[in-house]
Amino acid sequence: MPIVDPDPKRLPDILKSIPADTPIVMLNLLRFRDVARYKDGEADYDGREAYRRYSKVAFQKVQGVGGELVWSGDTLAGVIAPEDEHWDEVLLVRYPSIQAFAQMLADPEYKEATKHRTAALAEARLICNQEK
Repeated sequence: MPIVDPDPKRLPDILKSIPADTPIVMLNLLRFRDVARYKDGEADYDGREAYRRYSKVAFQKVQGVGGELVWSGDTLAGVIAPEDEHWDEVLLVRYPSIQAFAQMLADPEYKEATKHRTAALAEARLICNQEK
């Protein structure tokens, strides 16, 4: 089964397990749908467009909690990866702390925008990292 959104049962424990007051960088691996799929049906645009709609709100919220987009780009090839693994886009987003990230997740405007993210993605990974 494709994974797109955080597991709401696991998320609180995951957030608690990350060292507080430590800058983090989230690695986003994204695979887009050919057609964005919302709860009420398919849209007349693709997953990249739905993700763009999400990003308009999300990146404002990232900045609002002191975060920043570090890097983004389209994936060309998996050099060391399973043959059938493919990602369309990769993003690195820095947050001042896990608390800042959690604050963004709780923002009502952000929560509303996540419908576009869910509609956009066929598969995703969000991996929390600590810089050395």
